[in-house]
Amino acid sequence: MRLPTQLLRRKVNSNKSDFGHIFILAGSVKFLGAAQLCAESALRSGAGLVTLGVPESLKSTLLKIKPKEVMILPLAEDKKGYFGVTGYKKLLEFLKKIDVLVIGPGLALERSTKLLVRNLVKTVKLPLVIDADGLNALTGYLEYLKQGTIITPHPGEMARLIKKSVIYVQSNRKEVAKSFAKRHKIILVLKGNHTLVSNENGILFINKTGNPGMATAGSGDVLTGMIAAFLGQGLNAFASAKYAVYLHGLAGDLGAKEKTQISLIASDIIDKIPYALRKNGYLPA
Repeated sequence: MRLPTQLLRRKVNSNKSDFGHIFILAGSVKFLGAAQLCAESALRSGAGLVTLGVPESLKSTLLKIKPKEVMILPLAEDKKGYFGVTGYKKLLEFLKKIDVLVIGPGLALERSTKLLVRNLVKTVKLPLVIDADGLNALTGYLEYLKQGTIITPHPGEMARLIKKSVIYVQSNRKEVAKSFAKRHKIILVLKGNHTLVSNENGILFINKTGNPGMATAGSGDVLTGMIAAFLGQGLNAFASAKYAVYLHGLAGDLGAKEKTQISLIASDIIDKIPYALRKNGYLPA
């Protein structure tokens, strides 16, 4: 697949603000690695700046494990290690300087965290990518979704959103993806073997890259970071999702070729993002 110009060439007088400031609301005391993986993949996929919003008690831990290039915004907790709705006003003020908002990786499902997610999705007008527990928090509140939002459910999350079984989702993947995207005027990435990307007009992209080794903890967090990075570089929502899904799968294929499918982990996928880009037309300066 030939990549778009925004991902292939950069002007010689570019600066980091040209490629988007991504804010990722992610992580909790049990799932801090999800935030780290999402942030690192966004940077490796070309984002100019990445800030992680994390529960304030986790700041010192994250400082030890995060990529050095990632900034941190500690936010208020209602329960230690979990986001609280009391951080909402501070977050709204910070988001005035942000280009793309990511919600979801590793959030967990504390009541106050779910309230914070719903408030943000309902009110914020930034380009938005919602994954994992961000989606689980919206079960029963789908009217909050705005046109052009990108959501990235796996089959279990999709089943909860539409109140059907996983078997139903997997047996009707194309119909589920197209109908949900059209109904809510969003971009839907239905993950799995041959991941599907559908837009609000029912246009469907069927991905052919990827392998079973990518069924590993953190793989979805890597994909979410890639999508956000491509949004920040100026691609529209459908293109961002489509190219990210393709390159994510290709990076996974390259990683499996080197590490084997059984030994593949999410950070291996991140390591192969540059090589996936190079195979699809990117030329170094």
